[in-house]
Amino acid sequence: MSVRVEQVTEPLAYHGEGPVWSPAWGGLRWLDMLAGDVLSLAGDGTVTRRHVGEVVAAVRPRKGGGAVLAVERGFALEGADGTVTTLEPLWSGEDVRMNEGGCDPEGRFYCGSMAYDLTPGAGSVYRLDPDGSTRTVLESVTISNGLEWSPDGSRAYYVDTVTDRIDVFDYDSERGLSGRRAFVDVAGGPDGLTVDREGGVWVARSGGGSVHRYTPQGVLDEVVRLPVTKVTACAFGGPDLDRLYITTSREHLAPDVEPEAGALFACTPGVQGLPVREFAG
Repeated sequence: MSVRVEQVTEPLAYHGEGPVWSPAWGGLRWLDMLAGDVLSLAGDGTVTRRHVGEVVAAVRPRKGGGAVLAVERGFALEGADGTVTTLEPLWSGEDVRMNEGGCDPEGRFYCGSMAYDLTPGAGSVYRLDPDGSTRTVLESVTISNGLEWSPDGSRAYYVDTVTDRIDVFDYDSERGLSGRRAFVDVAGGPDGLTVDREGGVWVARSGGGSVHRYTPQGVLDEVVRLPVTKVTACAFGGPDLDRLYITTSREHLAPDVEPEAGALFACTPGVQGLPVREFAG
């Protein structure tokens, strides 16, 4: 099944990523990752841009207001007043950066990293707990990408883009992520992903110009095609969580190639998403 997509904004981002819908923000935020900017979409369609660092890789709302962010070499906290405080860096070298993340059912925030030069196995996945402590939960990944939980919280879906597949973990609050195994093969560079209320897994294809939906059994049953190649991430939003917002990139593209690349797109696929999981810290 194919779903019609529409362009929501002009091509505002060099490398658009990480869309998140939160009523606490009044709508949608997403990232111009390599510019270090957080973009916000107002109800009238206008977009505002806020610079937070050299890189901003992921953002989620905090239960007490504000946001948690992944920045180039670690995490940062935005207070309810908008002040951003960067936490102690997780590493000192400049060859690796954060890339993608999300929150688990307990409100802990995860983000995975990658090397700028794509060195195999140079990345890891880190977890920021509500008390401010951090830990490494997964090592030896190359391009750490989409991470999201099933509706009941018992499984987590994860992408290391170079593997050309989505993996799935078992999850519980005490053990965290365990039992990693292949969920489905995805050619064309799987990137960011989200999960709907039926347990369907939607994954952006960063080299494939589309978003694929897979049933909880791993069967491809829906395709959203876009007019650009580099499709980076997706998330459900809108008051009823029935709009799928899709970010795109124009990284490494010539100025006259794919003029819509870097725009935000959306579609209405006939299924609702899940409310965003907030950081408990």
